[in-house]
Amino acid sequence: MTTRERTTGTARPHMGGGMRTNRTRYVPKRKVCFFCANKNEVIDYKNPEKLRSYVSDRAKIDPRRRTGTCAKHQRALATAIKRARQLALLPFTSDHSFTAPVARAPSASVPSQQTLTP
Repeated sequence: MTTRERTTGTARPHMGGGMRTNRTRYVPKRKVCFFCANKNEVIDYKNPEKLRSYVSDRAKIDPRRRTGTCAKHQRALATAIKRARQLALLPFTSDHSFTAPVARAPSASVPSQQTLTP
C-alpha cells in the first residue's frame, strides 16, 4: 500500500458498518393520559375492575411507557393499587388470583367420627 492510498482510503472497498442513510428511525406514537383526557374519571381504590387494566398478568404495576399515563396520575394509580391490594381487592402476585370456592356436597364415603369409649 502506497502513501497515497493510505491518505485517500481507496485501497479497500467500503464493507458496511456505520450509519444507514435511507431509513427513518421508528418513533412510537405519543400516548395520551386517559385520566387527563377524561376529566371526570377518578382513580379510586374501591374500583378494582378499572385498576386491573393497569396491572400486568404477573400482578405488577405497569410502567408509564406502557399505560400512557402522566406522572401525576401514575403516582395516584400506584397508591390506589397498593391500597386495593391491602384490602384484598387486587392480588399481590399472580399466584393469588381470586377463584371462587367450589361447594362440595358431603360424601357418603367419608366415615363420621365416633367417640371411642374405653
